[in-house]
Amino acid sequence: MANYYTDNKDLKFHLTHPLMEKIVRLKERNFEETNKYDFAPMDYEDAQDSFDKVLDVVGEICGDIIAPNAESVDAEGPEIVDNHVVYAPGTEVNIDALRKAGLMGMSLPRRFDGLNFPIVPYIMAADIVSRADAGFVNIWGLQDCAETINEFASEEQKMKYLPRVSAGATMAMDLTEPDAGSDLQAVQLKATWDEEKGTWLLNGVKRFITNGDGDIALVLARSEAGTKDGRGLSMYVYDRNNGGVIVRRLEHKMGIIGSPTCELVFKDAPAELVGDRKLGLIKYVMALMNGARLGIHAQSVGVSEAAYREALEYAKERMQFGKAIIRFPAVYEMITTMKAKLDASRTLLYETARFVDMYKTYMHISEERKLEKEERQEMKKYQKLADIYTPLGKGLASEICNQLAYDAVQIHGGSGFMKDYPVERIYRDARITSIYEGTTQLQVVAAIRGVTTGGYLAQIREYEAQKITPELEYLRRTLIILTDDYEQAVKKVVETNDNEFIDFHARRMVEMAGHIIMSYLLVLDSARDASFTKSAKVFIKLTKSLVKGHAEFIRSSVMEDLGSYKIDLE
Repeated sequence: MANYYTDNKDLKFHLTHPLMEKIVRLKERNFEETNKYDFAPMDYEDAQDSFDKVLDVVGEICGDIIAPNAESVDAEGPEIVDNHVVYAPGTEVNIDALRKAGLMGMSLPRRFDGLNFPIVPYIMAADIVSRADAGFVNIWGLQDCAETINEFASEEQKMKYLPRVSAGATMAMDLTEPDAGSDLQAVQLKATWDEEKGTWLLNGVKRFITNGDGDIALVLARSEAGTKDGRGLSMYVYDRNNGGVIVRRLEHKMGIIGSPTCELVFKDAPAELVGDRKLGLIKYVMALMNGARLGIHAQSVGVSEAAYREALEYAKERMQFGKAIIRFPAVYEMITTMKAKLDASRTLLYETARFVDMYKTYMHISEERKLEKEERQEMKKYQKLADIYTPLGKGLASEICNQLAYDAVQIHGGSGFMKDYPVERIYRDARITSIYEGTTQLQVVAAIRGVTTGGYLAQIREYEAQKITPELEYLRRTLIILTDDYEQAVKKVVETNDNEFIDFHARRMVEMAGHIIMSYLLVLDSARDASFTKSAKVFIKLTKSLVKGHAEFIRSSVMEDLGSYKIDLE
């Protein structure tokens, strides 16, 4: 009996972070629902016990059902029957197990039959599921779309759709089109109001839609005739039971094969407007995408965990020249570095999730009552942090995920290239993480404002001021020096006041900030649990090499250098 929660003590460590007590108290409104719902917690310890028990169930299902099914799902994949998706048999088994366990709608309020969990334990479940099967988390994890309905839809729409999600309805977000990928302002799917039928009708094509034949979908469509930019787009909720949409084809992908990626044709598909017209892209998709990016961060960490464990197990067992290959420096350095990167990307994941929890919980409270001045300030603080940490985490963790998958195959040698070992599938699954929901390059575009506004630096200084044990002081001193290097590099670039020069160095500056932040988080983790000290030491060495290298590149860079990198397109 495998359990992907209890076999990883790092998860419980992050679940019990000091800020969690405040998050839970706010989420539970000081436990006022205790008398209303039998399963509502009476205090923080009771809430933590609930998280622990539910995650234990997630871990057991992942270890005993989802992970064993992963290879067959990858081999068989979904198919189209009568213009609709039929999942691989293993996928159906997975969904059924999670539905029966009540693991849909984890973060939804209890009045919609949800568990009312904070983002942190929900994201932790996504981390665990991703380790078992990265493709399957794209089906189960899209329940996160329900958060957008909960935030912006009418009360009638919430009551109509959210209990269905809690009962196991699958979801999708239909955004991308053949000519509108990263540039969603180019969306052309038309939404027109039909007076006779009393409903909105959707017509057009969507492409690259993950789990596109889900039961309930959020659809971005052009509601304002004659417009060509984002101001003409609105958000709609579509119910598959109402018909009007067929799956024209399934994409044949490199990885995450169990997750159906669909091309959809809408023909007079009835739908309901969510929120206000013209705010589909400007407001609602931004919220939807931030949730999705946090989910991909969790997916990246889960895949990294799988890659690390496969590499470690193989390196212990594989004998060469009379000893296990893990005893060779070339291999044990790779394994130790993999663990340090895994720990770094995971600590950034849960720091980001806590920021999102604080901000969103205050936002929901503000809909119930007027916030106190201190509460409004806290909400704004955590909203800003969530906004700059989300693209930072998604960008860096997905790159780390790809690095760990690569190293896991390398440690397996020729065996890693064969389908006999899980790392071959893990390697293919990892590749998408740095592409969908915004490529790493687009995450840099979103994250750079955290550099130019000083948001990352201010938070780094907060980490710098926190109390740590004397044994870790030398690590902090190293990070203070690296932070000065980062600050000087940013100052040089920003002072040019040239957008092209800033864009040219954007990824370097974002990577510097991100690695310093992850390093500090590992030091703070080490102050709570000494088992993280080794990873902190190793990762800070990597950070020092990266920051010093980027700083020197920027220091020696001048505006004229850009010409050397431009491609002659004549």
